[in-house]
Amino acid sequence: MPIYLVTQVKVLDPEKYKNYSQHGSSAAEQYGGKFLVEGGAPEIVEGKWDYPRMAIVEFPDRESALAFYNSPEYQAAKVIRQTLADFNMVLVDPKSGIQR
Repeated sequence: MPIYLVTQVKVLDPEKYKNYSQHGSSAAEQYGGKFLVEGGAPEIVEGKWDYPRMAIVEFPDRESALAFYNSPEYQAAKVIRQTLADFNMVLVDPKSGIQR
């Protein structure tokens, strides 16, 4: 069952962030990730949203998403990113919690 990795991002150094983005995206794709959303300017329709960028990546399953996150490739990219952006990341199962 597909699972989604959702990130909120405040880029602190746009020029250096490009390096992270290239490595992080490559690692996600290597582990079966498909970018559905990657970019800025989310339009707030209700509530509060403090992050000007976001990404949504679909993985075939939870195991693939966690393999990506824990991979040497992503961990190396994460080290690059940690001083360049304020970053939140969650895994979302599209069917969890649905009661009908």
